[in-house]
Amino acid sequence: MALTKAIEHKKEHRKIYHGSKAFDVSCRNHGGCNWCLENRIHKYDKKKEAARLKEEEFEQEI
Repeated sequence: MALTKAIEHKKEHRKIYHGSKAFDVSCRNHGGCNWCLENRIHKYDKKKEAARLKEEEFEQEI
């Protein structure tokens, strides 16, 4: 059964993509669009920055 026919006869139960998923094919679950990628790795970037600052403080003490 074709997708349009399935929708017409209420046999299709897939949810419609909302937000940026509707217009950007790379923006799906675990996608690679820049916006989603930055949101996913934000906490790791913060940890890296904290570690870098700690190293700088340690080097200044020496």
